[in-house]
Amino acid sequence: MFGVVFPNRSFPMDISSFSQIDTFHWVLDMNTFVGEAYDQVREMCIFLLNGFQLPADRALAVYIQSPGSAFLFCGAVTVARPSAVLSLPWPEPGGQLQLTADAAPLSAKIGVSVEDLATLPSLDVTAEKRIERLAMKVGENLFNFMQSFCGVDGSKLVVPMDILDRWFKKFQERAKRDPEYLKGFVL
Repeated sequence: MFGVVFPNRSFPMDISSFSQIDTFHWVLDMNTFVGEAYDQVREMCIFLLNGFQLPADRALAVYIQSPGSAFLFCGAVTVARPSAVLSLPWPEPGGQLQLTADAAPLSAKIGVSVEDLATLPSLDVTAEKRIERLAMKVGENLFNFMQSFCGVDGSKLVVPMDILDRWFKKFQERAKRDPEYLKGFVL
């Protein structure tokens, strides 16, 4: 049906590594996989196996859950997009983490479920967040550059007419000189 790989952490794992909850839901207990260091696992590749027939209007959705918190959607794969590398932005542990002596310890989990494609948010949550983060950092860079040239006229900020051209030229030159510069905007 499906397989997963945790880059730099595992060999490919098939569905047998997951506990099947019902016909359409599976869970991987991260305690059995990495113990309490689940939050160090930042990426997961999920892929459909050859021969698995997922209807075109369905998807395998991936969720993560920190101890005591709700499940968080990370992305999905479909027949049209049979594999994906997903970021795992583990939420802070929450809820009631107080345990009694006879209670089983709470653990982080990765859930996979077959769901209607139409009911899911964007399949590539990671890409959307990266784009949003990139736009915010570029905007912040522009604002800081403009602020250093601002004058004040009453309640208005006044900047030179060519400020955008100057900023863009400086931005391009820095990106050419230092290839790592742009990577800092995406992280």
